[in-house]
Amino acid sequence: MPALARSLLAITFVAFSGAALAAGSSAPYAPDPGLRTDTPAQLTARIRRACSATQARIQNVSTGQVERGCGCYATRVMRSLTPPEVEAYRMTGVFNDTARGKAISAIDACRLQRPV
Repeated sequence: MPALARSLLAITFVAFSGAALAAGSSAPYAPDPGLRTDTPAQLTARIRRACSATQARIQNVSTGQVERGCGCYATRVMRSLTPPEVEAYRMTGVFNDTARGKAISAIDACRLQRPV
């Protein structure tokens, strides 16, 4: 998978969990422990919030203006993930290689901008 696509997904999915801050420091990244116990609906909400924050920033609009697209994105991503992909996300806080491809497809299908 191209480095651009990996960067895109990393930014989109770890923004909510604070990984972006950890990646900029010398502290090792630790995923939010809540990921392990969240229901599928809670995971979808996390993904939607991270998407909204990222899309609002890159489009220079309010989060409310991207809620519909990010709701589409979060729903599509969660529906497309296999149980092992969801488990990998729960353990690491980021999507694995196969899940990243599905996330990129969802970004495009929901007409969102790919972060650079």
